[in-house]
Amino acid sequence: MRYINAADVLPEKLVEEISEYVNGELLYIPARESKCAWGEKSGSRQYYEERNRKIRDAYQSGKLIKELALEFQLSYETIRKIIRK
Repeated sequence: MRYINAADVLPEKLVEEISEYVNGELLYIPARESKCAWGEKSGSRQYYEERNRKIRDAYQSGKLIKELALEFQLSYETIRKIIRK
């Protein structure tokens, strides 16, 4: 995040109005765009959803939890949690 002088980007009347509330102080204005859910930008969410789908499909096809834990390098309990969802 970078610092921008309000006088350089806002109308003079608005700067005067704001300075009545926070004269000479730093003011943070949050972005308007909505926040992305966890992992949406990086692709992590999609990766884990696909991995978990493969785990559930393999379990439905008859693979044991112990085999899935070894194959996906996850703990037995983690595989159980994925299957339960």
